[in-house]
Amino acid sequence: MLDVGETITRDDRYWASWAEWLAVPRHTLSALVGAVVAQGRDNADALRLVRPDIDIDAEYRAREAAGRGEQLDESDLYGDVRSSLSELRRLGVRVIIAGNQTARAGELLRGLDLPSDLIVTSGEWGVAKPQRAFFERVLDVAQAAPSETVYVGDHPANDVFPAKAAGLRVAHIRRGPWGHLWANDPDVVATADWRIDNLTQLTEIVGD
Repeated sequence: MLDVGETITRDDRYWASWAEWLAVPRHTLSALVGAVVAQGRDNADALRLVRPDIDIDAEYRAREAAGRGEQLDESDLYGDVRSSLSELRRLGVRVIIAGNQTARAGELLRGLDLPSDLIVTSGEWGVAKPQRAFFERVLDVAQAAPSETVYVGDHPANDVFPAKAAGLRVAHIRRGPWGHLWANDPDVVATADWRIDNLTQLTEIVGD
């Protein structure tokens, strides 16, 4: 079971598109994202720092209406995604991609024809991480016991801690702002069953 942002996909395009929409330099918004991450805040707070009165849902709809909404293509995938997921499936592992994304992102991801058994998003489920109900849905679609289900993600508060609390095994991946910043955090180290630098290492975990 894999998270989406900064596990399967890079968030570069996502934040660049918001910077262009809000008419601020990309570097400015990127730095603000880093700042709120370091403070343990919601990454959407970066947008609120740029425009304190922003209604993010309304702006999202406006972007879609203007033809400047979400986009995902092959260039947004990390380079190890297809090969690693293909190998996991060859090994008989049920591969599911589930993260805090919009319903539109789910459509775009499925359009990429990734080697997976299921792709779902919080926008489609109506429940998001870190809520326990999200991970209960994860276990429903995983069709496996919690102890036999591995959730892979970069975010301690959204992925590592709640997945572990729900009884899943956890692999914390060190990429993206959250993955790098919290990689050596004592609580993350103590909670995660594995800490990995890339998805290729998942095949080694399964092999063990």
